[in-house]
Amino acid sequence: MSAIIVLGAQWGDEGKGKATDLLATTDTIDFVVRTSGGHNAGHTIVVNGEKYATHLLPSGILTPGATSVIGNGVVVSPEALFGEIDGLLARGVDGVEERLVVSANAHVIASYHSTIDKVTERFLGHNKIGTTGRGIGPAYADKVNRLGIRVADLFDEKILSAKVEGALDVRNHLLTKVYNRRAVEADAVVEELLSYAERLRPMVADTSLLLNRALDDGRTVLFEGAQATMLDVDHGTYPFVTSSNPVAGGVCVGAGVGPSRVDRVIGVIKAYTTRVGSGPFPTELFDADGEKLWKVGGEVGVSTGRDRRCGWYDAVIARYAGRVNGLTELFLTKLDVLSSWEKVPVCVAYDVDGVRHDEMPMTQTEFHHAKPVYEHLDGWWEDISGCREFEDLPVNAQRYVRTLEEMSGTRIWGVGVGPGREQTLVVPPA
Repeated sequence: MSAIIVLGAQWGDEGKGKATDLLATTDTIDFVVRTSGGHNAGHTIVVNGEKYATHLLPSGILTPGATSVIGNGVVVSPEALFGEIDGLLARGVDGVEERLVVSANAHVIASYHSTIDKVTERFLGHNKIGTTGRGIGPAYADKVNRLGIRVADLFDEKILSAKVEGALDVRNHLLTKVYNRRAVEADAVVEELLSYAERLRPMVADTSLLLNRALDDGRTVLFEGAQATMLDVDHGTYPFVTSSNPVAGGVCVGAGVGPSRVDRVIGVIKAYTTRVGSGPFPTELFDADGEKLWKVGGEVGVSTGRDRRCGWYDAVIARYAGRVNGLTELFLTKLDVLSSWEKVPVCVAYDVDGVRHDEMPMTQTEFHHAKPVYEHLDGWWEDISGCREFEDLPVNAQRYVRTLEEMSGTRIWGVGVGPGREQTLVVPPA
């Protein structure tokens, strides 16, 4: 038995798909599981020089022989799901639907969720959160308010109609009386959702039972994180967060698998830091270095298409991610982007109104006012994208990795030096 969690240790976009893909191609991975979020996530994988982007689908869908699972903690847009499946089929990826299983208990994103998401953001004006407008938050809100629609409901028209009407009793008052929008017709929503039922039916199962039996049988299950630690609704930079729990504990909830079954928890982290959307970001750069990181790193969101804000590596956040997730290892990505800096700053602590904080400040106010305290490490000029062993890296690049390992408090297991499958180095224990 082997249950492995791969999750983001910053604000997302760290390259989780690359780490997941590496595990799936170097080990025998039987199941790859998404446990939270929706089609607001994005993973980029390069296979044989071809770039693929997955959003709602687990990135393991590109690994022959592996079964991909969308767990109960995910919110599923059927339109987005089938659009993504059809896109992969059109590119010659075979057997996508046959290798995909969807939890009967996963909640469904209906069209009115996206409508509410977009009008709410516009209504908030300069106080907006920076959501993707894809209905993720409203779908989770309906779930918590017990007004949600589950995948299994699409197979019972009577139940589906009752649930949609109940949800719209609340939502339509908001749309018409607060946002001055037209009410949504329940019949139209029901008709649209029912149109997906027959294609979806063969994929639906009790995924908690499926995964626990797989582990009982000694199979290997890889739980693939969406979003990241600093976007967790409880442990992230609230309120500038997602609507679910993408930390390690949330994986167990979103899959129906107990924590005692988990063997490894791998945090994926960039060699610098980025985030998309609003919210505090202590190491954010507004100068030529930030522009260079953005350009060289190709920092545009896979799902959102929005430019990512860029800054230096933040060891405080790395230590925090290690603590709240119980990380066993880190996977460091995009080390190649840092080539050509004479000195590379690393944030080792924060200054908050003259007080040094070596760990995450307790309050939102303190974090908002945090100023980075930097140490400057020696850089390197060599192109490292062709390195295939850790020892092939320039000495200063090796020292950078080892220093981050020490500052972050978690062993670095692998390093990415480019987007390709082959551009990954295994780091020997120090």
